[in-house]
Amino acid sequence: MKRVLITALGIAVCATPLALQAQTAAKAPAKAPAAAPAKAGGPAAKAPAFRAPRNVFGQPDVGGFWTNASITGETRPGNVASAVYTEEEVRRLEGEVQTEVATGNQRTDPNAPTFKKGGQAVEPGTRAQFAIAGGGVGGYNRGWIDPGAAVMRVGGEPRSSFLTTPNGRPPARKTAAAAQARGLNAVGGEGDDAPGRGGGGRGGAAAGRGGAQPAAAGRGGAIPGGAGANRADPEQWPLGERCIVSFGRNGGPPMLNNGFYNNNYNIVQGKDTVAIWVEMVHDVRTIRIGGKHRTDGVRPWFGDSIGHYEGDTLVVETTNIPQAQAYAGSWQTLTVTEKFKKVSPTRLYYSYTIHDPVAWDADWGGEYEFDALPKGQHVYEYACHEGNYAMENMLAGARAEDEAARTRAANSPATQAR
Repeated sequence: MKRVLITALGIAVCATPLALQAQTAAKAPAKAPAAAPAKAGGPAAKAPAFRAPRNVFGQPDVGGFWTNASITGETRPGNVASAVYTEEEVRRLEGEVQTEVATGNQRTDPNAPTFKKGGQAVEPGTRAQFAIAGGGVGGYNRGWIDPGAAVMRVGGEPRSSFLTTPNGRPPARKTAAAAQARGLNAVGGEGDDAPGRGGGGRGGAAAGRGGAQPAAAGRGGAIPGGAGANRADPEQWPLGERCIVSFGRNGGPPMLNNGFYNNNYNIVQGKDTVAIWVEMVHDVRTIRIGGKHRTDGVRPWFGDSIGHYEGDTLVVETTNIPQAQAYAGSWQTLTVTEKFKKVSPTRLYYSYTIHDPVAWDADWGGEYEFDALPKGQHVYEYACHEGNYAMENMLAGARAEDEAARTRAANSPATQAR
């Protein structure tokens, strides 16, 4: 396969099976059952409204294996005005993916030269998030990634962003909150100085294709060697690179795809608990049904999630989100409300509402639809640490730099004169 310029995020390829989605065909969302043919002379019969099935506990069933891989990003590309793509735009965007797959599947020339020291020019047409992440130093071959092959559809509409704000972008923060956010981002929350990191922080694949903004350092500099990165000690490396939680907010809340691979989930419901197993990097979110938020000051990695059912919908409210998982610079007073509702046998509607009265004057958020994994596919273990050998080398490099600095200092004229 022809090498594609994509970073080895997560530090190294993890030697585990991937629940890869079909990359050779842009999969359209399943449609509602077709209406029965009308009888001669009678009115056309309407398709029955879909009602989510119930599980053994009588709850609306939202369980199963799902994926949110998509070439739609959380934020709208800068050169797109509408919240909904035209079908012509959809064909172009999804066609580009198929071209990318075909190119990546070409045989590699065994006599091709190695990459130049320090990297080389990025190949034309490389997605923005791949270019900023991998630059000209190579990375994963196309067969190892699954960023999504289709534009995200919600209710059949091809969306240009997950966010449902008027411009498909996050609203401006209050002045005080903006100053606070700068301090948070300096510390390095995995989630950001702006949601929809364009593909640097989560799957903003469409942003990269539509000529939109390049990815910001939204994972607190999670891109190896990113601007301003200080990696002398392991604690300074982002959580995703340390294989603690996923880069790109796969676990959330809100739950977003990462634009590279492993955007798969297994939702399991119990009577009093819902567990969401996130393939990237092995995360499990636990949602307590009918419980109360903790008041002990502990902030779990994915916050404190309490759920209840409203009709066919699972509603989840999460508070106590830790600073390391700050979203759009918000965490201390952030509440994220998520809704899960099965809208067809193979589609699960998902929405999220962001509430932080300290940061914004009004609530805002987004929506998309999970797609069921093809029958027979499921989520495999992603043993991130098995491939995380490069951390030792990078820290050894930092120690070598320390030693070189001490040697220079010892040999400096000022030192010799003492």
